[in-house]
Amino acid sequence: MGWKLGGQYHLCMYRNDFHAHEALPLAVEEKFADLAPVIGNTPLFRIAYTYRGKRRTVYAKCEQMNMTGSIKDRMALHILRKAYAQEKIRPGVRIAEATSGNTGISFAAIGRALGHPVTIYMPNWMSRERVELIRSFGARIVLVSKEEGGFLGSIARSEELAAGGNVFLPQQFSNLANSEAHELCTGPEIWMQLRKQGFGVDAFVAGVGTGGTVMGVGTFLKKNNPAVKVHPVEPAESPTLSTGCKVGHHRIQGISDEFIPALVELERLDAPIKVSDGDSILMAQRFASELGLGVGISSGCNFLAAVMTQDDLGDDATVVTVFADDNKKYLTTDLIKEEPVRESYLSPQIQLEGVAVLPRLDYSSLADIAELRR
Repeated sequence: MGWKLGGQYHLCMYRNDFHAHEALPLAVEEKFADLAPVIGNTPLFRIAYTYRGKRRTVYAKCEQMNMTGSIKDRMALHILRKAYAQEKIRPGVRIAEATSGNTGISFAAIGRALGHPVTIYMPNWMSRERVELIRSFGARIVLVSKEEGGFLGSIARSEELAAGGNVFLPQQFSNLANSEAHELCTGPEIWMQLRKQGFGVDAFVAGVGTGGTVMGVGTFLKKNNPAVKVHPVEPAESPTLSTGCKVGHHRIQGISDEFIPALVELERLDAPIKVSDGDSILMAQRFASELGLGVGISSGCNFLAAVMTQDDLGDDATVVTVFADDNKKYLTTDLIKEEPVRESYLSPQIQLEGVAVLPRLDYSSLADIAELRR
C-alpha cells in the first residue's frame, strides 16, 4: 500500500506509476521519512475578488507552507529520493546546483538534513535574503556575475565541479524527476482538494523557472481531463518562451532565466501568458496589505495570469495557480518599494474580497486513499 511516513500517508505513495521508492538503507530511509511530512500536502487558497464589476474566484496552492517556504522543496526531495533509489548518489557525496534562489535554498536545507555537503552557484543579482538563507543552511555559495556568464555561467561552474568526481548534480532544468514530483504530488493534490468541494479544473497557470511545475501538474490534469488549459507564464519585459531566447530584463525572480529549459515542451502547453513585473509587484503587495498573505513577486504574477485566463474562459471557470513562495525572500527588492502604477496594469482593476483555505488532504482517511488510487 505504500510507505507510511512520519505518522501520515504521503500522497505520492499512492500513485501507481511512482517507481522511485525501492528500499533504501534504513538510516537513509528514516531521514526521508522524517522530511516527508513537512513537504507537500499544502492547503489551497480560495481567493474571492471582483473584476469589472463581477465577483470571481481563483484557487492558489499555498506553497510557502513547505519546509523552506517554497514549492522547490517538492522537487528537491523527490530528486534526491529517486537518485538514492537509482544509486546515483550515496551518503556524504557533495550536492552542487545552479539556481536563481529557491532551489538552492531547498537543496541546501534538505541536503544538509540528509548529511550532504552542498555547493550552490547563483547569479549575483538575486536577493540578499536568498544568499544569506543558503549560507545559513551550511552550504557554500558561489556568486556568478553577468561578465562570468550569469545563469549559464552558474550551470557551467557546477558542471566543472562535478567533473572532478564525488559530486551529484540535480540538474533541475533537465531532470525529469523535477516535473515528476508535480505530476505525482502537486497535481493530484489540486485535483483532490477541488473534487472534495465538487469542482473540476478548467485551467492551470504557472510561471516558468525550470518548467517542472507547469509540465508536471499539467500532465496530471490533462490525463484526468484532456480539455484542461495549461498556460506557462512569463514576464512581459523578458518573454523568453515566446521569443525562444533571452531578451530584456525583468524583476520576477525565479522565472524566465536565460534560456528555455529542457523540461519545457511548449507544444504540449497552451499559449504563454505575459505579465508585467511592475503589475506583479503591485499585486503581491496588495495580497500582503489587504489579505495578510505574504507572497513573492511570482505569486502576484501567477494570480494575474489566472485572472487573464478566467477572463478568456468565463467568470465561472475554475482556474488554479501556485503561490510559489513567501515575501520574506524579497525584503531588499522592489517588493517593499513604492511601485508606479501604469495605465496598462491589471492589478488596479481588481478588488480583493477575501480568502478561504481548503485544508490539506487527510492521508489517514480510507475514503481519500480510495479516491487517490482511482
